[in-house]
Amino acid sequence: MLLLPLLGALACALVPGARMVRAAAVLASAICAAMCIPLIAGLPASGDVAYNVNLGGIDAIGFSFSLGVDPISAWLVALTAFLQPLAIIASFSGIQHRQREYYAWMLLLLTAMLGVFMARDALLFYMFFEATLVPMFFIIGIWGGPQRRHAASRFFLFTFCGSIFALAAVIYLGARYHTLDIASLIRLATAGDAAGVLAPLSRRELWWVVLGLLAGFAVKVPLLPVHTWLPLAHTEAPTAGSVILAGVLLKLGTYGIMRFVVPLGFAGADGVVFAGLIRFVGALSVAGIIYGALAAWAQRDIKKLVAYSSVSHLGFCVLGLASLSAEGMQGAVLYMVNHGLSTGAMFLVVGMIYERLHTRDIEEISGLASRMPVLSFFFVLFVLSSIGLPGLNGFVSEFLTILGAVKSPVLGVAYGALAACGIVLSAVYMLHMTGRVIFGPARAPAAGTGAHQHADAASGNNLRDIGPAEAGVLVPIAVAVVLLGVMPAGLLRTLDAPVKQLIQTIDRPAAVVSSPPVEAPPALPASPCLKDGASAGREPSANAGCGELPIHA
Repeated sequence: MLLLPLLGALACALVPGARMVRAAAVLASAICAAMCIPLIAGLPASGDVAYNVNLGGIDAIGFSFSLGVDPISAWLVALTAFLQPLAIIASFSGIQHRQREYYAWMLLLLTAMLGVFMARDALLFYMFFEATLVPMFFIIGIWGGPQRRHAASRFFLFTFCGSIFALAAVIYLGARYHTLDIASLIRLATAGDAAGVLAPLSRRELWWVVLGLLAGFAVKVPLLPVHTWLPLAHTEAPTAGSVILAGVLLKLGTYGIMRFVVPLGFAGADGVVFAGLIRFVGALSVAGIIYGALAAWAQRDIKKLVAYSSVSHLGFCVLGLASLSAEGMQGAVLYMVNHGLSTGAMFLVVGMIYERLHTRDIEEISGLASRMPVLSFFFVLFVLSSIGLPGLNGFVSEFLTILGAVKSPVLGVAYGALAACGIVLSAVYMLHMTGRVIFGPARAPAAGTGAHQHADAASGNNLRDIGPAEAGVLVPIAVAVVLLGVMPAGLLRTLDAPVKQLIQTIDRPAAVVSSPPVEAPPALPASPCLKDGASAGREPSANAGCGELPIHA
C-alpha cells in the first residue's frame, strides 16, 4: 500500500501528456482507497496490531522498518486513502500548469501520510511525520494564492521547529532502552523490564519526555496558542491542498498524542499520570474551541472561516483524548474521521464557488441557492454536518467528546459545559455564513473589486451549477457523512478494545509514576506513587504530593 503511491508518483514524472499524468494519479490513489476495504474487514476484534511487516533495520540503534495497523490507525488510513483520489480529481480544473510535478507531490504526500499511521517504530514514525512537510510545502508554495510563499514558509517552520522537541524525546527513549519499537518503548519507560535490568523512567525524566512529545504534536494539531500558521496555510493553499491539510495532516498531531502522550503521560493502569498537565491540555482545548469559533465568526473570507473552524473542532479531539474515558477517546477518534470528511468537503465546495466567482468574500456573494441549487444543497449539508446536526456524522463525535469530558476522572463538568458552548458558537457562525452566501437576494461580486475579480463574474457568466464530475467528488463524502451519522456503531465497536488497552492496560505496575511534586488540595485523598527512580518490582510508597486521581473502569 505504501509502494503503490510511490510508483504512481514515478509514473506521473515519466508518462507523456497531462491526461496520462492525471490518469496515473487517480489510478494509484483509487487503488489505495480500494485496498482499505479488506484492510478494515480483516481487523482483529481484539484490537491488536494486524498486517505486521518488518523489512529489517539497523540493530545498532534499535531501528526497524516495521509497519502494521490497529483499528485506530486503520480508520485513519482509510480516511487518508478515501480523500486523496477525490482531492486529485477536484484539482483537474484548478491546476493548469506544472501538472506533472503537482500530481507527483500529491502521491508522495499520500505515501508519507499512510506511513505515519502504519509505522510501529518511533523513528520511522518521525521520519514519515516530517516527510509530509516537504510535499505540502511545495503544493502551497507553487500552486497556492498570492501569499503562497509566506504561507508555505510559515507552515514549514512552525511544524518543523515543533517536531524537533518530539525528535529529542524519541532519541532519548531510544538511547535509554536500545529499541525504537513504540510498544516496547512505552512499556519500558513506564514499567521497566520483567527482569528488573532496565528501570522505568523517573518522574522527572518522564515529565520532560512527555513535554517534548506534546510540544511537537500540539503544533501539528494545532492547539492554541501555536495555531497561527494554520489560517494562512489554508487560505493560500490550492483547494486540494486545503482538503488534505484539514482532512489528514492535522490528524497527525492528534494521532501522535493518542499514540505516545496518552500512554506515557496521561493514563496509568490504576491511576492518572501528571493530572495537572492533563488539566492544562484540557484548558487549552476548551480555549481553542471558544477562540476558534469566535475568530471564525469575525471572518469575511469563507475559506478563512472554515480554517478557524478547524482550530475549534480539533479542540474537541484533544479534549476527548485528555478525558481518559472510553467515551471521550472513542469520540476523539470518530471526530478525527468526521472532521476530515466534513471540513474537507467544505473546502471542496468553497473551491468550486471560488472557481466561478473568483472571490470568497461573504459580503460579495449572496443568493447562490437560486442559481446553483445542486452546489447549495451540498454546501448546506456539509455545514449542518460541521455544526453537529443530529443524524449527521458530527453530532455523535461531539456528543461523545463532551460526555467523556464530563465523566473524566480529571476534567469534569466545567470542561464539558464550556466545550458545549463551542457547539452553539459553531452553529452561529456557520449558519450566519450560510444565510448570507446561499440564501438572500441574488447578487454576484462587482467587477473589478477585490484582488481576484474578473469582469465575467459580475455578468453571471460563470454562475453555472456544478456538473456531474464535481458532483461525483462530493457524493461519496455526502454518503459517508450520512452513514456515520445514522450508523456510527460499527466504527465505534472496532475502537472499543484498543481504547480500553490505551487507558487501562499498558503493562504497568499497580502504582503509577508521579508528576513533579505539587501540594495536593486537602480535600483530595493522596494516591500511591512510585518514588523517584523506583523500579517496577519495588513496593509503592504513599506520596501526598503526587497530584493524581484514580481512573475508574
